[in-house]
Amino acid sequence: MAKIFLNGYMGSGKSSAGETLASQLGYEFIDLDKFIEKEYKMSIPEIFSTKGEKEFRAMEHNSLKKVIDKDENLVVACGGGTPCYYGNMELMNNHGTTVYLKMSADSLVNRLMNAKEKRPLISNKNESELREFVNRQLEKREDTYHQAQYTVKGKDLNVKELASFVKEQIGV
Repeated sequence: MAKIFLNGYMGSGKSSAGETLASQLGYEFIDLDKFIEKEYKMSIPEIFSTKGEKEFRAMEHNSLKKVIDKDENLVVACGGGTPCYYGNMELMNNHGTTVYLKMSADSLVNRLMNAKEKRPLISNKNESELREFVNRQLEKREDTYHQAQYTVKGKDLNVKELASFVKEQIGV
């Protein structure tokens, strides 16, 4: 069974690209955050506020392992931090195809300013705090993101081209 893991910073378009990619490939689509919410019967913001980030990352890791164990072809949109904890990037590289949707900090900040309330790590930040936060996070995470097998430009991503590329790479 083929698994394709989309990685990248929050707001890079993993979920929307993932849904489209899955339908183009005839695969199931899993948004890892939604999977976690269903699994633990709590929203991501609730998990962060009641259990904290450390516990969330452990839950995320366990959920990722469950997704990997599924016996079906999948496109998985991972959370922005997923690859950075518990050896998750190595786990994904060993069990499927990993794609990093790379975007500049400026493009990410523009997208995230309109969707802050759903994102516990940034919900209380103004634009300049958000820009500083995104730059700092990207600096920390970029090395891990670049361990993905493929890197594509996330801004103005053509998912049809991505689907063709992925089909070619995994031989679908």
